Amino acid sequence: MLAPGDQFAQLAEWVAGGEVLVLSGAGLSTESGIPDYRGPTGRARPATPMTFGEFTGSAAARQRYWARSHRGWQGIVRAEPNAGHRAVAFLQQRGLLSGIVTQNVDGLHQAAGAHPVIELHGGLDRVICLQCRAISEREELHVRLVEANPRADSAGGPVKPDGDVELAEAAVAGFRVVDCLDCGGGPLKPDVVFFGENVPAERVIACYQLVERSRLLLVLGSSLTVASGFRFVRRAAQHGIGVAIVNQGETRGDEYAQLKIDAPLGKTLTALRRNLAGQSDRTHV
Repeated sequence: MLAPGDQFAQLAEWVAGGEVLVLSGAGLSTESGIPDYRGPTGRARPATPMTFGEFTGSAAARQRYWARSHRGWQGIVRAEPNAGHRAVAFLQQRGLLSGIVTQNVDGLHQAAGAHPVIELHGGLDRVICLQCRAISEREELHVRLVEANPRADSAGGPVKPDGDVELAEAAVAGFRVVDCLDCGGGPLKPDVVFFGENVPAERVIACYQLVERSRLLLVLGSSLTVASGFRFVRRAAQHGIGVAIVNQGETRGDEYAQLKIDAPLGKTLTALRRNLAGQSDRTHV
């Protein structure tokens, strides 16, 4: 096993070679104030996410979701990219990345200047109608929900991993949900993949193609517990593509990794950015 300093030197050397595909998870956004599902020890947090079946099958479940998400949305909007997001954008701008795939729905990669980014699980900044499939902006929905619920406090408690907050049952019961304006009544859902819902097949295929065109798969801040991200690690291993993981705590993909760094993401990626910027500067002397 390499010593920590040697691990970092190995990571810097591999990333400097380019054709790196980044796969990021919730651990990359914790330093922006958005908690992950498992925390630094890998132990699951006490959170019960909304499932696709619940949301589509029950008006009461949709009311509960939107009441809580309406309060939590401002916490998502106020979140800012951290040093880890900025480092990933830097690597992309330097031409070292073959792509960025994120399991996160917070849009912080893009806010840091990264583009393009494949949002594996969608984005909270968009809303989709379950009836006519029209896509609209979340900010537009937020304005409509404020108008429909003028007495509702738009502030809430700590934001949970799904972007919502805990609310008393009385606050949920009095919350008015609004429907799609395009078709005049279809129920609205955030344009994200809920638990129990499949990632769109074309999105998965695009990610597989990126894996197969890359020299290294770099996993950042994901426990890889969910199959939607873990499958790309397995695909990389099947094709003889290197896997490096930077994450606090164990991951499901550790046995496939040629390099694993257990360390804070912001600090590690900032050091990587400085290292590679220094290398670039020396080549132009």
